[in-house]
Amino acid sequence: MKKLIVYLWPLLLALGVHGQTKVMVAAHRGDWRNAPENSLRAFEYAAAMGVDIVELDLNKTKDGEIVIMHDQTIDRTTNGKGKPADFTLEEIKKFGLKNGLGRVTRNPIPTLKEVMLALKGKPVMVNLDKSYPYYEEAFAILKQTGTLKQAIFKAEVTYTQLKDKYPRLIDSIIYMPIINLDKPEARQIIGEYQQHMQPFAFEMNFKSDTSFLFKDPKLITSKGSKIWLNSLWASLNNGHDDDLAVEENNTKDSWEWLINHGAGVLQTDRPKELLLYLKKRMLRP
Repeated sequence: MKKLIVYLWPLLLALGVHGQTKVMVAAHRGDWRNAPENSLRAFEYAAAMGVDIVELDLNKTKDGEIVIMHDQTIDRTTNGKGKPADFTLEEIKKFGLKNGLGRVTRNPIPTLKEVMLALKGKPVMVNLDKSYPYYEEAFAILKQTGTLKQAIFKAEVTYTQLKDKYPRLIDSIIYMPIINLDKPEARQIIGEYQQHMQPFAFEMNFKSDTSFLFKDPKLITSKGSKIWLNSLWASLNNGHDDDLAVEENNTKDSWEWLINHGAGVLQTDRPKELLLYLKKRMLRP
């Protein structure tokens, strides 16, 4: 029996612990190591790299345009100061995004429309973070650009809260709840969603490896949804993070741990390295 397991182990790895043949890669704020975060160029670079999803953040200008900006102000990421709501689109376009070294570039703050048109028809989805206040506006842009099926809406709310706020949209969008697994009501929130809809995935954050989910990932996958785990910062994954994999060359306790505990999607700040790792493990085509 032991010999049989040894012979079959490469096949088991190829299939993944839970029968996966592919782990999807989501590039956090695009390829921000080679272009300013949340810039159009960062998203285009990530798509060209072969990621499955790019993550971006929505905000709104004074004249109601949806732009891509993570922070509540533009201070950190541009050579301007103030909130997006302090400027019209024409005004905010005059600022330059900063690169990873803090130097101002010629890359302007993009609009959601510009991003969706640039990625339209490409084999990449767009994860709309910080979008909950702007679902109506985002939905209109996606319909206008013909990219509704390329976008993933998300929020850290219950199904009831989502339905109460956006009853008209709830059946028309691809949606992913964000779940804090450390909260006692986490299982209940997951169950409520599963009763009423089939989310694309459940994005799970945790500070403890003892969560109920890791004992039975099929709680999610058997219902047709993916498990989305973040390998970004240690605070989101109890230390099973990108830096451990890349800087300390310890993939066993980082990416491998997350995959072995059900991850069908990994959101990363190291998309290039993660793609190479997954190909070596035959978890990418």
